[in-house]
Amino acid sequence: MRTWSSPLTAAAAVLSAAVSLAGVPASAQTRPAAAIPRAADGKPDLSGIWQVLHTSAWLDIQDHSAEKDVPAGQGIVVGNDIPYLPAALEKRKANYASRGTADPVLKCYLPGVPRITYMPFPFQIFQTPQTVGILYEYVHAVREVHLNSAHLEGPIEWWMGDSRGKWDGDTLVVDVNNFNDQTWFDRAGNHHSEALHVVERYSLLDADHLSYEATIEDPKVFSRPWTLRLVLYRHREPNFQLLDYECHALESTN
Repeated sequence: MRTWSSPLTAAAAVLSAAVSLAGVPASAQTRPAAAIPRAADGKPDLSGIWQVLHTSAWLDIQDHSAEKDVPAGQGIVVGNDIPYLPAALEKRKANYASRGTADPVLKCYLPGVPRITYMPFPFQIFQTPQTVGILYEYVHAVREVHLNSAHLEGPIEWWMGDSRGKWDGDTLVVDVNNFNDQTWFDRAGNHHSEALHVVERYSLLDADHLSYEATIEDPKVFSRPWTLRLVLYRHREPNFQLLDYECHALESTN
């Protein structure tokens, strides 16, 4: 005998299923273990060419309206709040006012970490049990993430910092320090000091989607740590490769 459920009964069933899934971590709902490619050593295989599709984050990491040369965009900062100390907030406002010429990227300086990850250019990851190499199309930048090794002793100041990594389960955790104070997080003037400390987390969602998270600490600029989060997409186009990108600095009008 066939029974028919009413629309209300069907809706209740759907709601019940949704409530049941609500208690399940998102990773368990969207990331079946078999969907994650693995390297020969059993670690998740991150190798390949990746790119962010959030094209305006490198211009402003917070929620923003459209303006000249900047499309409207939803921010990548968790909670959309950057906890500046008072003096650092004033500097951020001054940076914003002169962003059209003062952004270090306009002078062809390296974007720093994490900004280079959400620049609108692809990058390629190479992976071995000892090292993860990252090649960026933007100005041929290169990072070497040395696994299970200590940071170099300072004081050292580098544009891209010193990257040391380890695996935390299926997540690659990269600890980055030894920065200079010359890079910005975006063209909106969000900035840091040489005390910047970044912890990146790379986690495969499936074969072609990579969750990227960066926690930012800088006691000279921020009152507490804060985090930005985005998704990277693997290029699957036949014969896709990194190309040359040569930066030409903005000429001064003075």
